[in-house]
Amino acid sequence: MTEQQRPRILITGAAGALAQQVIRRLRDTCDLVAVDFREQVYLGDDIPSYCIDFNKRVFEDLFRRYRFDGVIHLGRILSSQLTRMRRYNANVLGTQKLLDLSHKYGIRRVIVLSTYHVYGAVAYNPALIDESAPLKSAGLSADLVDSVELENLANIYLWRYPELNITLLRPCNIVGPGVRNTMSLLLGSERAPVLAGFSPMMQFIHIDDMADAIVATWRKPVKGVFNVAPQDWVAYQHALKLCGCKTVPIPSVPPGVPKAIARFLNLRRFPPYLMAFFKYPVVIDGRAFAREFSFEPKRPLKEIFSYYRGNKKPV
Repeated sequence: MTEQQRPRILITGAAGALAQQVIRRLRDTCDLVAVDFREQVYLGDDIPSYCIDFNKRVFEDLFRRYRFDGVIHLGRILSSQLTRMRRYNANVLGTQKLLDLSHKYGIRRVIVLSTYHVYGAVAYNPALIDESAPLKSAGLSADLVDSVELENLANIYLWRYPELNITLLRPCNIVGPGVRNTMSLLLGSERAPVLAGFSPMMQFIHIDDMADAIVATWRKPVKGVFNVAPQDWVAYQHALKLCGCKTVPIPSVPPGVPKAIARFLNLRRFPPYLMAFFKYPVVIDGRAFAREFSFEPKRPLKEIFSYYRGNKKPV
């Protein structure tokens, strides 16, 4: 393959561990440009890297300069980061700008990373949630509104501009080395809070497997919405036990008590807006993605939990 034939891809969220895993897998076959809203990261002399606010005019200069063939949008700001307004500007308005520029400059492949949190955690969730289920998080927590609106935007552009070939991925809990989300911090803690009387079923996917899933999605341009999750799950408190965590029970009633205790104890790893996810199961059906992209995770739960058992961090 000649140098001119190599596809040029814009990858957002370059400071994150998942984006860096994806970059490692694609750098030998693609010309990559990395950007991040938060910081600039050095990824080698062969990969230009920028710290850019997607809503600034200078962001469009990248599209003019590099003439991308595709975009892999992994730069969603987590609910635990920034203020609600700054997070909304980055996730919703920033994603809208990204999709507008993708359409304007004739990009033919866009992958957008979302989260299973958009389904919402409620007592009457079905045993397996497929891609057609309603997104209830916006009505349950203001802190997850931007995640649902990001999804709605991607869906609008998916159908309005089919030539963009947008694929939207909703993964379960991404965990493993380098991951700094809420679940990873909990599994890596010596002591982890639990809601007394509750131990919902949960799913976990290793960061290596998630990176493989994204690369598989890039290589097969099938547009649509897909859950990404293994076909096994485990109760939250049992997962903590397998990771070598000591549990810290928190009263679950009345509803305001666990949130108040979490704030009082400064339990940043147990954010109030995700409290319902530690109470009710949200088990997603990843079979459609597995069939379409011939995907099967290589890292079993035993390996995931073994990593956290051997890498404990003080409270």
